[in-house]
Amino acid sequence: MAMIALKAPAIEVKVVDMNAERIAAWNSDTLPIYEPGLDEVVRQTRGKNLFFSTDVHGAIKAADIIFVAVNTPTKTYGVGAGRAADLRFIESVARTIAEIATTPKIIVEKSTIPVKTAETIKDILGANARGVRFAVLSNPEFLAEGTAIADLHNPDRVLIGGERTPEGDAAVKTLVDVYAHWVPRDRILTTNLWSSELSKLVANAFLAQRISSINSISALCEATGADVDEVAGAIGRDSRIGSKFLKASVGFGGSCFQKDILNLVYLCDHFSLPEVAAYWESVVKMNDWQKRRFATKIVRSLFNSVADKKIAVLGFAFKKDTNDTRESAAIFVCRDLLAEQARVVVYDPKVPADEIRSDILGKGKQDPRLTIASSAYEAAEGAHAIAVVTEWDEFKQLDFARIFAAMNKPAFAFDGRNILDLAKLKAIGFRAHGIGK
Repeated sequence: MAMIALKAPAIEVKVVDMNAERIAAWNSDTLPIYEPGLDEVVRQTRGKNLFFSTDVHGAIKAADIIFVAVNTPTKTYGVGAGRAADLRFIESVARTIAEIATTPKIIVEKSTIPVKTAETIKDILGANARGVRFAVLSNPEFLAEGTAIADLHNPDRVLIGGERTPEGDAAVKTLVDVYAHWVPRDRILTTNLWSSELSKLVANAFLAQRISSINSISALCEATGADVDEVAGAIGRDSRIGSKFLKASVGFGGSCFQKDILNLVYLCDHFSLPEVAAYWESVVKMNDWQKRRFATKIVRSLFNSVADKKIAVLGFAFKKDTNDTRESAAIFVCRDLLAEQARVVVYDPKVPADEIRSDILGKGKQDPRLTIASSAYEAAEGAHAIAVVTEWDEFKQLDFARIFAAMNKPAFAFDGRNILDLAKLKAIGFRAHGIGK
């Protein structure tokens, strides 16, 4: 919404939420989301044609286009628990719009949702709208956290799905015209509703599948003496495969990949395609195994016990340049190490200490074996091992000789992102390990 406001100054954009604390943060100098470049875009547009408000009623009433961008987490209860998307917030917004709207609206699904969710929205609107006409579009988001602003400036594609009716075509054109303020028309793809909804799930599933595939090979590389970066470089030169998403690591995280794959698995089961469901579920299982394998390697390398040993975990966000910790590999690595009675010290440059504790232990819980450091040097002091779990650029610039001198010996280094020079670490004196090396 901030980018639309920036690129289309004649369009008034209102971001509304019932959470007054969150809206206050968007109106402050400290935004609730860390994303490189976002502060500048918001500063340029806020108060001009970009507004943040809790006036949901007024915004719905005045809007021509309503983007629905609510959370759609994986269900934790009932039918489809652990796999299906929880659509309670989508339904709630649809009912709110139907209750308030008095003029025709274009409703745009922005949340990641399962196929046929548009039917749910249309049914609710049709049953409660008192004659007001609505057009429902699908406009899934393909941004990558950490590069979202750059992705918005120059997107690979913008996908808009609508009904193949005169009213649906007109609604699609209206939204196309919004993006056409800065996106070349040949990058704005239009499809039917169901193709658009499914494309988001499948795109994330395919990307996650590539990560799990190369991570499975990283284990084979370690067993055979091959180097996973060299293998990835060789196969990535094949134009049919390509080089992207072939970076071995401790495992993928974030709000999208696992949730969307599990949603895809649920859909396949629902449509009686158990073999397809099992295939995609194996991608998630491989990712979970890679996280466990990393933690297990730390334990085995430290003479099969980390009890009462201090382990410094560098990085907690699921990837660099974001403060998002959802499904972060660091959560699972820390839990596994704590279960082995290790003393775990975590440092991340952007994630608050309270959030780290809550993610690992649960809200309001404490564990004296878990502490949060204010720097990588503080975390490593007196540690038996350091483990890089997020690829923050600052970790590449650390003075590892200083870190080595402050650690217990033998000192171990485990690079879960393959961003460090293992040869240099070994020359310093570390017993250094990478993924697939």
